[in-house]
Order: sequence, then C-alpha cells, then structure tokens
Amino acid sequence: MILTAALSRLLPHPPNVTPLAAIALFGGAHFADKRLAFLVPLAALLLSDLILGLHSQMPGVYAGFALVVCVGFVLRGRTRALPVAVAALIGSCVFYLVSNFGVWATGSWYPKTAAGLGACYVAGIPFFRNSLVGDLFYTALLFGIFALAEKRFSLLREPVQAGAA
Repeated sequence: MILTAALSRLLPHPPNVTPLAAIALFGGAHFADKRLAFLVPLAALLLSDLILGLHSQMPGVYAGFALVVCVGFVLRGRTRALPVAVAALIGSCVFYLVSNFGVWATGSWYPKTAAGLGACYVAGIPFFRNSLVGDLFYTALLFGIFALAEKRFSLLREPVQAGAA
C-alpha cells in the first residue's frame, strides 16, 4: 500500500488528485494498529518526497495527512456511505486548512498578516478543488472495494461487540 500510494504521486496526474488522503482516512477507520494508520500515508509521502524533492511545506502537508488519519479514527465502526463521505469532506477541508496555513507560516510568498493568510487560502482554492475531487473519488473507491470484500470474505468483517444492537 505504501509503494502504491508513493507511486500515485510519481505518475502523471492532475495536481493534488492522489489516493493519499483516502488511504489516511481508510487507515484511521480500519487499521487495528493506530501507529500503522499513520505510518502508511506518511511513509508513502516521505518515499515519494525523497524522489520528487524535499520541500519547506512538508511539515504542514504531513500534519494535514496525520489529521486526516485522526478523522478516520472517528469513523471506526461507522463506515457506511454517508459517514464516509462526510469524513472525506471534513478530511479534505482539514488538509486544506492545515497545509495552506503551513505555506503561509513557513513560506515567503505571503505577508505574515491576516490578509496574507487570507490571500494564501484564496490562492489554494484550485488545489483544494482538485484535492476534494480526488479525495471523494479515491475514498469511495477504497471504502467501496473494502465493503465488497467484507461481504465476500468473512475474515475481513469487524467482530460484533457484545451488547451492540
């Protein structure tokens, strides 16, 4: 999964249309080991950044994806279509807010004022649109394939908690 996610950033694609946020959300929702939920998307980012080039916005980008994993934690046990779609939307917004704040805070493109921060967020809107499209598409694909696999293979189904209705 790490290699596939890393490769997705290396292959030609529209800017910010990758499965990384979907993988982060999925990991938070499904991986039994929470450390692995963080490791998979962040390792994929690091691996691809080592090839694409390290950059000053890495802290904001990595923090944004780590927070998407946390959004996935909230999904645990609630992976029906509507909660997953809402979580994907929230994850996209969280990533946009955090990563663009990082651009403003660490870069030299915008003045360190409220107006500069606003300008940074406005400049990021085209990237947010692409991220949102990619996040929703890949989240639907990843969670949908897993839901179909759960129906087919009982080993993948989450155990029913005693007393749960």
